[in-house]
Amino acid sequence: MKQVTATVGLLTVIISVLLTAFAWPAVRSSVHDVPIAVAGPAPAVAQVTAALEQRLPGAFDVTAVTDTAAAERLIKDREAYGAIDLTSGTPQVITASAASTAVAQTLQALGTALAHEGQAPTTAVRDLAALPTDDPRGAGLAAGALPLVIGGILAAVLLTARVRGTGRRVAGALAFAVTGGLAMAAILQFWLGSLGGDYLANAGAIGLAVAATALTVLGLESLLGMAGVGIGAATMMLVGNPLSGAATAPQMLPGWSGALGQLLPPGAGGSLLRSTAFFDGAAATRPVIVLLAWLAVGALLCLAGAMRARRRPATAPAEPAREVATAAA
Repeated sequence: MKQVTATVGLLTVIISVLLTAFAWPAVRSSVHDVPIAVAGPAPAVAQVTAALEQRLPGAFDVTAVTDTAAAERLIKDREAYGAIDLTSGTPQVITASAASTAVAQTLQALGTALAHEGQAPTTAVRDLAALPTDDPRGAGLAAGALPLVIGGILAAVLLTARVRGTGRRVAGALAFAVTGGLAMAAILQFWLGSLGGDYLANAGAIGLAVAATALTVLGLESLLGMAGVGIGAATMMLVGNPLSGAATAPQMLPGWSGALGQLLPPGAGGSLLRSTAFFDGAAATRPVIVLLAWLAVGALLCLAGAMRARRRPATAPAEPAREVATAAA
């Protein structure tokens, strides 16, 4: 009976953790500190900025610019998710649905609301970085975040179970990152039509994310055994994936969670893929650094595990000899 009670308690804790990990970011998501631009004369910019703050306090981090070109440059460089352009006779909302459909919809609705309230006669909407016509809601890109994580974890698990030797496992993980990246990018880009941009760049972004996850889990396993696999998988699945912001935007996740998610492979990989697919690689430097850092950590953990494994055979024969000497004494 005690075993049944303990198992039921453990299952309750597990399901509660799973529900919290995936439901909390979704339920508590809101617009906060989302970077946007407002272009136009200083008095008009000040008026609209004040109206935005009054309507949605703390929702936007506004950068004031003088002309449309400057606003568009911020969007293309992924320094802003959109803009309100007041430079022409007919103000307009400039969105970038490829950066975040949720933010684009929010900006469009906000422009309509401001127009109705007389704060700004904004009626025109222009999508500067649109999603592909085959996937206008970005469903494939959002749904593809989870297979990237699972792919890296499965690679580590299968290589651990089927391949002997740390070097061979690492080589296998890197080889799978290449083939898996090519395959997943081909599916998303050529079949589902969810990606634009250069195919090889997209495949490289996916492969780097898979490699970072796989090597990290492999490294933890080499040091901690199956417990390391559990720790690595839980970190990537229960923390990294829900906090990646792939379905919305990191700035829409509650509190500090969006920033944390961008420091983990799922978040960095998703951000890098958006950059390569829709923004000609703009703002790719930070996620590349994050993924390379995880890749390096995983490689170092694998090296440490291999060195420890090599020392074991050298010390093992000494134990029987010590026992014989003790018995003779």
